[in-house]
Amino acid sequence: MAIASSKYNFRFKTLYNALMLAPLILPPFVGAMSVKRFLAQYGILNRFLIETGIIEYGQAYDWLGAGFSAVVLLQVLHLFPIMYLNLSSALANMDPAMVEASNNLGAGRWRTLLKVVIPLLSPGIFAGSSLVFIWSFTDIGTPLIFNYNDLAPIKIFTELKMANIDGSAYGFVIILLVVSLLLYITSKFMVKKTVASESGKASRAAIIDKLSLKGAMGVHLLFLSVLIMAILPHIGVILIAFSKDWVNTILPQHFTAKFFLQAFTDEQTRTSILNSVKYASCSTILDLVIGITAAWLIIRKKHIGAKILDGVLMLPLAIPGLIMAAGYVMLTAFGTPLEKFGPGFNPFIIIVIAYAVRRLPFVVRGVSSGLEQIPETLEQSAVNLGASKFAAFTKVTLPLVTANIIAASVLAFSFAMLEVSDSLILAQQEAHYPITKQMYAVTLDSDADAASLAAALGVVGMLIMGGAIGIASCLLGKKLGAIFRA
Repeated sequence: MAIASSKYNFRFKTLYNALMLAPLILPPFVGAMSVKRFLAQYGILNRFLIETGIIEYGQAYDWLGAGFSAVVLLQVLHLFPIMYLNLSSALANMDPAMVEASNNLGAGRWRTLLKVVIPLLSPGIFAGSSLVFIWSFTDIGTPLIFNYNDLAPIKIFTELKMANIDGSAYGFVIILLVVSLLLYITSKFMVKKTVASESGKASRAAIIDKLSLKGAMGVHLLFLSVLIMAILPHIGVILIAFSKDWVNTILPQHFTAKFFLQAFTDEQTRTSILNSVKYASCSTILDLVIGITAAWLIIRKKHIGAKILDGVLMLPLAIPGLIMAAGYVMLTAFGTPLEKFGPGFNPFIIIVIAYAVRRLPFVVRGVSSGLEQIPETLEQSAVNLGASKFAAFTKVTLPLVTANIIAASVLAFSFAMLEVSDSLILAQQEAHYPITKQMYAVTLDSDADAASLAAALGVVGMLIMGGAIGIASCLLGKKLGAIFRA
């Protein structure tokens, strides 16, 4: 899909690219609830097949199968946009002259793809797949909803949720950490990035071809089939949030908005939303201060220290939040000097730090991509005219990267709002629950309306995340993929 979008022009291309980001805005708990509603043994799909006479009631098939299959399906639907963004960013930087040279030397379309395009994309492919692997390797939200507990992250979570951890859990933490770091180091040093960054750098804009009728039909079929599957959980979440008396029917029998009203009027859910806003706002401010300074040092100071700083600041993309949360729990465990900041007391500071550390790479990457486009001579000219280096940066450089700063900050804020791992582990008391921890707590409630309330909170999260990614996409365009690059 990334190749088709970069090489060809077709109707609804802009809409497809916008919808491609939809899976990123869905909180994992409610997404899993939605898919269960559609594909479970007596879910919507089987109900439709029964009522249309295709199958008998006793022939209803559990489309999700074992918990493993369901978890994999949800992770694929949730994470494929990260690969799409990485490849779209890499394709935007690839020199079209190389493809034209291959064609001029007699290579066909498929040979050019295999021998020229894919080798040039290999850094983006490996970076995207490494990030997807690490993300899914340590996911706890989706397995929890499907009650698939035979996973290392779930075993760690079971120990951490009571702010307690034993030796076996430490062993799982070390295994996850080592695997994640090995993937990160491999993506940084083993892949030959010089092919894409030097030889493959675009010297001019690529020529966008028009598709034949047959090709256009194929592209539309490809995008629509993937997008329908990708947005199916979103549709289910919205229906559950507005549903009333949805039992053994294809669609809800009645619709209501009372669960949205409850989300903002119930004291606990309202508190969780406000907590998330406070945590995310403070962490975003911290990210901006550190990220802008670090981005300037990395881009403007061309020495080994800048490269080391860049690698260190990208580690949160490689080290999962679950592992970081384990570290924070031990730092603030009972009996330690920092116990007052731990989950057993008031974890505000430690949650803000955890959120900030997790989203700092987005700010650094976003601001760095803007600084790379601004000639250093502009700052030098300001200095030559009498301005200090700080004044040159604040008066000249900073205004020119405003779009990148805004895009990075809204992404950092929105992802912090919907942070899962740190929220589940570090917030142990209801008064400190953020919105994601409240969603999880609601899903555990046996009340008949619990699913609808959780879905309503999920829709609130979707609106926040959707608005943030929409703003970032408008400001950064194809460079949005650089933010998700390790």
